[in-house]
Amino acid sequence: MKKISCSVCLMLTMAAMNCFAQTNDDLQKKYTVVNRVISHGADAGSIHLNNKDGAGIAWVNHTEFNTGTIEVDIKGKDVLQASFVGIAFHGLNDSTYETVYFRPFNFRATDSLRKIHAVQYMASPAFEWPILREKFPGKYEKGISPAPDPNAWFHARIVVGDKTIRVYVNGNEKPSLVIEPLVKTGGKMIGLWAGGTDGDWKNLRISPSAE
Repeated sequence: MKKISCSVCLMLTMAAMNCFAQTNDDLQKKYTVVNRVISHGADAGSIHLNNKDGAGIAWVNHTEFNTGTIEVDIKGKDVLQASFVGIAFHGLNDSTYETVYFRPFNFRATDSLRKIHAVQYMASPAFEWPILREKFPGKYEKGISPAPDPNAWFHARIVVGDKTIRVYVNGNEKPSLVIEPLVKTGGKMIGLWAGGTDGDWKNLRISPSAE
């Protein structure tokens, strides 16, 4: 009986490993991943990018985006300086793109300065957040009201126009962030973005405007 049980256990383990490999192969076909490992997340339908130094992106293959609406559910964590999660768009290559990202650990911060650093726009590589914060304090990053739960899923809707980018969180009618883009990259790649941390995404919906 022990031999049979071990054989069954081995077969089940091999089947599970094969299924895992197949599902991750599907992700590799759908995304081109830069400086991260992509996998299925713990929640149904979610995608996880692992923790690693530097920015990481999962570009969505065979998808172009210039203007329109991006909707996605994102989950970070309430750990100081350890959760930077968002969306990269207008990607020309792996280093030239625009980003809207969130710092969940600042969502409900009691410190007033941290609280206004909840959602950020950035244009890499010329306009990273340190330059924007120094030269344009409070212009390209804002707080979110009402503040989402930093450990839970939140919904982001990013409306990208030719001259304006608006960011709405959890169905709020008032945008949390409104900015004029700083660059015209000429790129059309779009993907999931993590800055030196891990994160989870699901329900990504990209609705390009007619051009």
